Amino acid sequence: PYCIFFYNKYMAIKEKVFQILSENKNSVISGQVIAQECNVSRAAVWKAISALRNEGCKIEGTTNGGYVLSESLDIFSKEILHAELEKKFPQYSECHVECFKEIDSTNSYAKRLLSEAGSLRDSNGKLTPGGKKYHKSIFVAESQSAGRGRLGRTFVSPAKTGIYLSVIYAPKNSIEEPAKLTAFSAVAVCRVLKELYDVQPKIKWINDIYINEKKVAGILTEGFVNFETSRIESAVVGIGINISDNPEFFSSGLENIAGSINGNCKNEIPRCTLAARIAGEVFGIFEEDSSHVIEEYRRDSFLIGKTVEVHPFITEDKSVYEAKVIDIDDSVRLVVELPDGSKQFLNSGEVSLHSV
Repeated sequence: PYCIFFYNKYMAIKEKVFQILSENKNSVISGQVIAQECNVSRAAVWKAISALRNEGCKIEGTTNGGYVLSESLDIFSKEILHAELEKKFPQYSECHVECFKEIDSTNSYAKRLLSEAGSLRDSNGKLTPGGKKYHKSIFVAESQSAGRGRLGRTFVSPAKTGIYLSVIYAPKNSIEEPAKLTAFSAVAVCRVLKELYDVQPKIKWINDIYINEKKVAGILTEGFVNFETSRIESAVVGIGINISDNPEFFSSGLENIAGSINGNCKNEIPRCTLAARIAGEVFGIFEEDSSHVIEEYRRDSFLIGKTVEVHPFITEDKSVYEAKVIDIDDSVRLVVELPDGSKQFLNSGEVSLHSV
């Protein structure tokens, strides 16, 4: 118990030190002032500074015993992410956060935690101990060795070119329409990209984000089912975003399909800032009025009015057919019109533009 208490206290000091430095970025703050604000010794401040430097924070020391946090900061750390959440989404600033240099897949990791934690809510809808820890939690990685997309596809996700994050969401009344989580997350990503980068992203039903006709982000939502009730109690929403051009695109045949944020915009946003903004926006949009978000999804969609090829089952070429997209309904189903004038409502499957 003593060791656990000491560890938690140490982590709290490190986060507080980072908060003080980030709030006074490019200004020298003396070690004594930091120690007084944290109510600890200067030795404890020095340990926290050393730990932050080891994580990649650029903290410079001065001859008078002061410290300054460099403006150029583009690393992932729990402290930075918490600080970024505090700026825009203080209601989520205390949520559980984990950051990785590399991981197999943030979605796979989150699902493993859910398997170990069990149900996140009890029969009365109250959060269990596991639910209190993992509901609205965030997992961010700088690279993935086994990133995944829909239908078992590989999501290429090397270091230094993007962000790969997953969130866990466990609403009180379970998840009845999982497709909405994907669609709402797509709208959340578009909102953040519009605000931070001044671009006009578009959504390709149901889970891809495009800028200038190239895919810059993808979303994968996976449910966690209670086998006793057969209800989806929680979901893992994974979001991968290409920040800069990825050299692996050209070796994997994706150069004509995949794009990047920086390839369309000159704004330089720290990746941790982007990750925090997207996670906070996703959590918030899940609580918004559904009809308003669906309407926003329709406005951001670029398929309405287009002729597409529909692949109901991606492995069966004989099932492919042509149709015109005429709407997206309130359940996020793609409404298509066949050549004979009849309509179909697509819950799943793949669509591609007819010209592709």
